Amino acid sequence: ASRDALFSRPLHPYTRALLAAVPTLDPDSEPVAVVQGEIPDPSRPPSGCRFSSRCPQASDRCRRDIPLLREVADGHHVACHAV
Repeated sequence: ASRDALFSRPLHPYTRALLAAVPTLDPDSEPVAVVQGEIPDPSRPPSGCRFSSRCPQASDRCRRDIPLLREVADGHHVACHAV
């Protein structure tokens, strides 16, 4: 995705989680979100989607099958079964 699309319309749950975890200088803003779940061991990645252990939308399919990268909008690609 373009930079603008990535920040204004994030599609992948991990991208949304990362953007929600960015702190702001606004004292009235919502607390920074924390990405929940187990951080996978990079030397032994999990089966299926690498983010499935930390994704609130993960299903059995996510834990079993690696999602294929596909174009969902002009120039915007995502590898996620939930999108």
